[in-house]
Amino acid sequence: MSKLWVRKSIIDLQNESSEGGLIKSLGARALVLLGIGAIIGAGLFSITGSAAGYNAGPAVTISFVIAAVACAFAGLCYAEFASMIPVAGSAYTYSYATMGEFIAWIIGWDLVLEYAVGAATVSISWSRYLVKFLEYYDLHLPAQLTLSPWESATLTDGTIVSGMMNLPAVFIVVAMSLLLVRGTKESAIINGIIVGLKVIVVLIFIALGWAYIDTNNYTPYIPQNTGTFGEYGWSGIVRAAGIIFFAYIGFDAVSTAAQEAKNPKRDMPIGILVSLAICTVLYILFAHVMTGVANYTSFKGADGIAPVAVAIEHMGTMNEAGKMVPAYPWLNKAIIIAILAGYASVIMVMLMGQSRVFYSMSKDGLLPKIFSNVHPKFGTPAKSNLLFMVFVSLFAAFVPATVVGEMTSIGTLLAFVLVCAGVIVLRKTHPELPRAFKTPLVPLVPILGILACVAMMISLPGDTWIRLILWLAVGFVIYFGYSIKNSKLNNPKK
Repeated sequence: MSKLWVRKSIIDLQNESSEGGLIKSLGARALVLLGIGAIIGAGLFSITGSAAGYNAGPAVTISFVIAAVACAFAGLCYAEFASMIPVAGSAYTYSYATMGEFIAWIIGWDLVLEYAVGAATVSISWSRYLVKFLEYYDLHLPAQLTLSPWESATLTDGTIVSGMMNLPAVFIVVAMSLLLVRGTKESAIINGIIVGLKVIVVLIFIALGWAYIDTNNYTPYIPQNTGTFGEYGWSGIVRAAGIIFFAYIGFDAVSTAAQEAKNPKRDMPIGILVSLAICTVLYILFAHVMTGVANYTSFKGADGIAPVAVAIEHMGTMNEAGKMVPAYPWLNKAIIIAILAGYASVIMVMLMGQSRVFYSMSKDGLLPKIFSNVHPKFGTPAKSNLLFMVFVSLFAAFVPATVVGEMTSIGTLLAFVLVCAGVIVLRKTHPELPRAFKTPLVPLVPILGILACVAMMISLPGDTWIRLILWLAVGFVIYFGYSIKNSKLNNPKK
């Protein structure tokens, strides 16, 4: 039993960060862009409308603030760890240093849900938006090659066809994986371009929409509760916060790049907290404009990009027939381009995060050595990237997104809980260690982070918990069958 709780020395971890292997090529700006690239996906364009229409009304802006505060608690804890333990493993490494190998394994295995499964889920959505975008130009991909075998589609002539494989989803996973193999610096440059594109589109929407805000749409700002928890009123604001929290997922991926940061003690906290702050401001402004140009009730029943399309339709003037004529009909196409770009950068950062977590687990002996082999020319875990390319591509091609969509969220929240707990533990066990960044108001901030994340986990459906337990059970089999026998900490002679 003592082997389960063996901890890795903080000094050893700090020494690891200076060892050769991964190339240190990321500065503070690249890390901020990495965070923004992981956070802003299509969730902003789709979730905002549904959360306003069904839960919070115009007060969805308050929901974004609540969700941001909950993320900030976890972000402050991540920042402290990343500044003092600049190693690639993120929450896995932090747990290894504070709560022992078994908990570290659980969180490392759990992060597969956030990164690998999350990347596959996002790639499926990327495929759906690509099909929608091509239809604007009368280009139609065969439905059989854009759906998994478990899905079907009705063609314009009424024929129902079953999917064979989701080929566009495979394409984007392969493209982003090969980019990561080529090098972290090159990936960061491409990510910076993509981030610039999607942030510009968000700013254009905010700037153009501001002139069409009708303040009457903000009355009532907090619609009266219908008598059902979560349908407007303050309970609706809280429920909406739980829903849109998942639009913030991704900032923690910055910490997986700690070993490739030029000056991690200074730049890691900047990357995590600044990217979170920038996205929060953009989210609040976006939601304010969206619910200002169109009444929140008009977003009911809209899905995909439809909520944004509803808002764009209200940015115009009435013609003689009393019909609204949109002033910016091209904006819908621009939004889809931003979504495609946003999803591409999310996929890239998630794939990078997964390979870096497994890199650290492999260095510790908990996984086969292939996951920590670094390419002699590119300085990246190329073999690991290629293995995940195959795994994620297969998932994206043949499994519908709905099966494990919420598993991504519960995996992330569990990681946040353990990181917050780890800060409290490390302050008690190693108060003397130098910290380039210190989480303020410990233990209050970590405790609030734990409570906020646990509350959101509880709000998730029961079947999501069942899938999490089954996933962890598979992880236990691997740990007790392979990892504990090959752990370098438990078997120093190996």
